[in-house]
Amino acid sequence: MKFPFRYTHLAILACLITTVLQAQTPKHTVAPPPADASNHIVLPPTFADPIEPVNRAIWNFDKGLLTSVIKPFSEGYRFVVPKIVRKGIGNAGRNLLFPGRFINEGLQGDWADMNDETARLFCNTTIGLGGFFDVATTWNIPKRDADFGQTFKKWGFHSGIFLMLPLFGPNDVRDTSGLVVDYFANPLSYFYPFYYIGTGVTANNLTDSVDGAVRFIETQPDSYSLLQGAWSFSHENRKADLSLNGSQDQAALETIQSFFFSYKNPKFMDHAKTRSVLIPATGKKLAYTYWLQPHEAPVVYIIPGFGAHRLAGNELGLAELLVSNGFSAVCISSSFHPEFMENASTSALPGYPPTTADEVHVALTEIDRQLDADYPHRLGSRAVMGYSMGAFQSLLFATKENRNAGNLIKFQRFVAIDSPVNLRFAVTNLDQFYQAPLAWPADQRQKNIENVLLKVAALASKDPKPGDSLPLNTIESKFLIGLGLQLSLRDIIYSSQSRHNLGVLKQPIKNSRRRETYDEIMQYSFQDYIVKFATPYEKTRGIDLTDAEVVRRGTDLRVFADVLKGNPDVRLILNRNDIVLNNEDVHWVETTFNPAQVTLFKEGGHLGNLGQPAVQQAILRGLDGLGAVASQKN
Repeated sequence: MKFPFRYTHLAILACLITTVLQAQTPKHTVAPPPADASNHIVLPPTFADPIEPVNRAIWNFDKGLLTSVIKPFSEGYRFVVPKIVRKGIGNAGRNLLFPGRFINEGLQGDWADMNDETARLFCNTTIGLGGFFDVATTWNIPKRDADFGQTFKKWGFHSGIFLMLPLFGPNDVRDTSGLVVDYFANPLSYFYPFYYIGTGVTANNLTDSVDGAVRFIETQPDSYSLLQGAWSFSHENRKADLSLNGSQDQAALETIQSFFFSYKNPKFMDHAKTRSVLIPATGKKLAYTYWLQPHEAPVVYIIPGFGAHRLAGNELGLAELLVSNGFSAVCISSSFHPEFMENASTSALPGYPPTTADEVHVALTEIDRQLDADYPHRLGSRAVMGYSMGAFQSLLFATKENRNAGNLIKFQRFVAIDSPVNLRFAVTNLDQFYQAPLAWPADQRQKNIENVLLKVAALASKDPKPGDSLPLNTIESKFLIGLGLQLSLRDIIYSSQSRHNLGVLKQPIKNSRRRETYDEIMQYSFQDYIVKFATPYEKTRGIDLTDAEVVRRGTDLRVFADVLKGNPDVRLILNRNDIVLNNEDVHWVETTFNPAQVTLFKEGGHLGNLGQPAVQQAILRGLDGLGAVASQKN
């Protein structure tokens, strides 16, 4: 099975924000633009997928194979076979496939590549002990891949339609034909038992990437769409113009840095456990992931930001920080992620924030009861830690601590990281971010949007680190942030309408064919979602979102100023230049809370400084006094 990109957090982001680009040929389909395209964002054309139902069915088979067969096998294989041996097997396997690369380089007229390939074969076969050691790379001899798919492309063959192949993953008609010819061009395929070598080498190589692939599958509401996008985007190997044209927005650039934050220890996920708990109100089970200390320790429940999954980068980065410092940690998915919406929410869609926060509180209570019953004397003080939308929800929890909350879990600490103060301002600002490319001239806009997505793909391929310079101007960085929100909103609308269709969407909702429906949904802003979806639905539940006071009590923390400032267990960690805050919000925080409760950083954008030591120390200080064992900290 071939996956064309690395499963780093930014690579997954690249999938999220690159809605399938491809060279524009007559075989490609384009979603019809809005009536007035000059006032709407129109994403680049998508790769033709006329047999989407078939492709999705094959991808479901591949997903099952990855999660149920390949991943368990890989765990055992990695335990038995050391990494250096696995790498050597991969090197040797590539060395054996020299004939196919050599033939294709010749057919493509790449004489320099043929020379380099021959030199690599000689070095690796002799000094590298049959190719087990990649000596040629150490000696800076260029390494390139060539196959019949590339040859057919150079000869002018059209790529044709998108195909999802069993075992081999994403492909197209041209490259599928190339795969067949590649097989017959491999001399080993004619001699038993040597034709099994290629399969064995492929399985060996996949064992080191399958965990990331499975996590990608688990975290994405529609992994097919994103995988198809990533493959299509990288398939033509077009080059981005990485030059910086125009001024930069520091807060937006810092916000993009949050995409780089995740766990550092590659063995951290080996200690994670995932279970599910029954939610009585829905009769369904909600999955959660947790790490418990071997002794009694404070447990921190992590509530993600808008649309995030419990296994996404920020969640795992925070969980690792907590666990390595003596805390137990539990992660759930955002109440705006389909995993939560479809299993733990009594609402058809997330609409009124206090209602949604209550459902999160109920879910955490059920999880806490299950863990406490199964691990007696292991759960100490309880704390809730939310970031972004999750931080807003954790502060809503804090407003109820002085009232009778029934049998819901009581928290001894509420840590809010980069919480919005006014949700309406936050989402309106992010809506405007998605519309940022409208500032470009209409005749240049499509080309510029395409190039910024190419930039992201190019940056992702280099495995960037926090603090790396990003060649993104103000419009580009804002657009990428807005597009991330827009795609989360797409998944929210699709999930909600597939379960409770309000009749707003004109396109039919079919799980096996989503392209046209997705194209329609992408035209809705978050404000449209509130007006056209949430408002009429909440009205049936007795909540009037056209009432200004109802909206204010559900979206503005200022309403709860007296309760929040009177709660000594509340801790806030914010950045002054956060894109979801304005100057009035920052002033309100400074003048409302005790200085000991608030840590304000000058910069960082929205979550962009989570990986910085000073911010991580502030997060840990927010949990001081809960009883974490000092000797567990490192």
